[in-house]
Amino acid sequence: MKSFTLFICLIGLLVCTIGYGQQRTVAGTVRDAENAEPLPAATIYVQELNVGTTANAMGIFQFKNLPNGEYTLEISFVGFAKKIIPFTVASDSPQSIEVTMQPEVVRMEDVEVSQNLQYNATSFSAMDLRLRPIQTSQDVLKIVPGLFIAQHAGGGKAEQIFLRGFDIDHGTDISLEVDGMPVNMVSHAHGQGYADLHFVIPETIDRVAFDKGPYYSSIGNFNTAGYAHFYTKKRLSESSVKLEGGQFGTFRTVGLLNLISPQTTYAPSLYLATEFFRSDGYFESPQFFNRLNALLKYHQRLDSKRTLDISLSAFNSSWDASGQIPERAVENGTISRFGAIDDTEGGMTSRMNVNARLARELRNGAWTESQFYFTQYDFELVSNFTFFLNDPENGDQITQSEQRQIFGTRHNYWTEHQLLGISAQTELGVGFRHDINENVRLSRTLQRQTVLEDLAYGDVQETNIFAFAEEIFTLSPRFTMTTGLRFDHFTFDYRNKLSSTYERSAINKSVLSPKLQLSYQASERLNLYLKSGLGFHSNDSRVVVQQTGREILPKAYGVDVGIHWKPVDRLLINAALWRLDLDQEFVYVGDAGIVEPSGKTRREGIDLSIRYQANAWLYFTSDVNYTIPRAVGTAEGEHFIPLAPTFTSIGGLTAELTNALSGSLRYRFMDNRPANEDNSLHAEGYFLMDAVLNYTLGTFELGLSIENLTNAAWKEAQFETESQLRNESKPISEIHFTPGTPFQARLSATVRF
Repeated sequence: MKSFTLFICLIGLLVCTIGYGQQRTVAGTVRDAENAEPLPAATIYVQELNVGTTANAMGIFQFKNLPNGEYTLEISFVGFAKKIIPFTVASDSPQSIEVTMQPEVVRMEDVEVSQNLQYNATSFSAMDLRLRPIQTSQDVLKIVPGLFIAQHAGGGKAEQIFLRGFDIDHGTDISLEVDGMPVNMVSHAHGQGYADLHFVIPETIDRVAFDKGPYYSSIGNFNTAGYAHFYTKKRLSESSVKLEGGQFGTFRTVGLLNLISPQTTYAPSLYLATEFFRSDGYFESPQFFNRLNALLKYHQRLDSKRTLDISLSAFNSSWDASGQIPERAVENGTISRFGAIDDTEGGMTSRMNVNARLARELRNGAWTESQFYFTQYDFELVSNFTFFLNDPENGDQITQSEQRQIFGTRHNYWTEHQLLGISAQTELGVGFRHDINENVRLSRTLQRQTVLEDLAYGDVQETNIFAFAEEIFTLSPRFTMTTGLRFDHFTFDYRNKLSSTYERSAINKSVLSPKLQLSYQASERLNLYLKSGLGFHSNDSRVVVQQTGREILPKAYGVDVGIHWKPVDRLLINAALWRLDLDQEFVYVGDAGIVEPSGKTRREGIDLSIRYQANAWLYFTSDVNYTIPRAVGTAEGEHFIPLAPTFTSIGGLTAELTNALSGSLRYRFMDNRPANEDNSLHAEGYFLMDAVLNYTLGTFELGLSIENLTNAAWKEAQFETESQLRNESKPISEIHFTPGTPFQARLSATVRF
């Protein structure tokens, strides 16, 4: 597997060279007619020549070396009315075409199958974002096909993530970003890659870019199982206020306010988005969960070539939690399934971001983008997993905390050119991220107030410098090859404050990650593709400098073979056979302050996504994922990967009955899966249904959302844990779980102005 992956990637890299020639150019920009914002990945097709392209991140497209003549452009994008524009090529002088597209109801007929793999992925995400209701921060992640989440600490902690046969924990094997800012936290107090998306206000999300596998040169650390990058709205088309309330003392309010509403294309815009959420939760001990979000975003097209975005955001959250409970305590009646052994768990966290981005189109049609960001982050989490196993008198409560600052920048350059008569696109990028993580602490505590003992305490500084190059070759009207190479250099620095002497260690490590994608347009309705590449996830700085026998940057070797197929106008299918090998799943376990190397792993599977429009108002979506996850080189009977999903499915119906009435009925299914290495314990699967109904009358909208429509009794998070209760004489190892939500209804009212 490794040799094959490296071989096909290196073949692609051999032809990754840049050249330029004389060009007759027709260029243009595709924008949303309502707000003049670019539409990345819109497809543009020259009917007479049977050639096409897609708009880049700035909405820019180009056709070069076109012969003189009369032509017709066909421009399409999901959720916008298709547009036809005639144009003439009569000289060598470049000409520019400005395209504006009017939003309309999502129609499957507008979705094209392209040899551009980025466009195909964007089509799926654009369609899903419009068809799937997003009610909470957790729903943001569920946009990714096949991704499941589980909450097990009072609602405020980052969710546990499952994707492609991975128990990703809180983000170790998926790259998450918001507006180009990293969400994953390296060397986090609670575990490597910890990714808390609760600072995102769902109503501000404009688009989501996601895909699976380690195949993308612009994405580095944690991109093994896949990535999901979220982009907030640059402008608001209107202001709105939303009030929402429901069972278990749940209340939420969202305000989207235009502070400066642009009257012309080049006028600045400024909006403020706020969110307040509180809930006692469905547990016997109230959670007192509170979350406050705010986003202030400024956007301006400085001129026809430059665009500036500046945003400030802040987030604060606090909560109590009932924690994970042992099955035996529920079965013998000691507690109910919504009870607690230690209800003094909980936590608090906050995040503040400053983010600035300047995009510029150059004279030759190329564009550059520069970004600078800063994050201030604080975290404290109180947990008790083993109860009275280690300390029969005071209990085993632990507290994890840290204070972090992140400084980062990235700079991208994109251009189109000709190489030996072959159309090519080049993307180059450089940047760095520097984390200063002070007072990373793991302590034994009593009642959240008293520190009994420090188990780990120190300061982390970690730097990642990166550069990448990616080349897309259009070898023929049907065949495209994408080659890429990424370089990452890390510096891991840790100062141990528990040492009696000044103790500070630093280690440097670099990694090269080649990528290759092949795309063949077999017909207008069928695209065949192959993706291959190397990815990695970094290890925790404390592990890197203090442990021996560790893997600093364990590699992931991936291959996908798949199709994008539209057999009829209203049916779209994406299917892939894939395999992913990891050198070592070697993760710092923050809950216990130890390291557990789990060795090499292999995952093989099949993904199937279906999008079908039954008629003008009814849509069906379904994602089915089957995976065989296995540990490699382990003893007989111990080759299972604990909590790794094997069979999952997500889907549902979305109806737009009239201009005023819409709704959805969605399901989630996860099959039983091994809870330990020898499969002697199982994590129980579940089948859930959720429903949403919305009624719009002018500027007023009423909504009803229901979670767990059938009131199923299910376990949201499950772990094999050895624990001991106060009245027990010896420890017992069994399933500990967090109960999932029972039937929960919420009503909302929104006013737009």
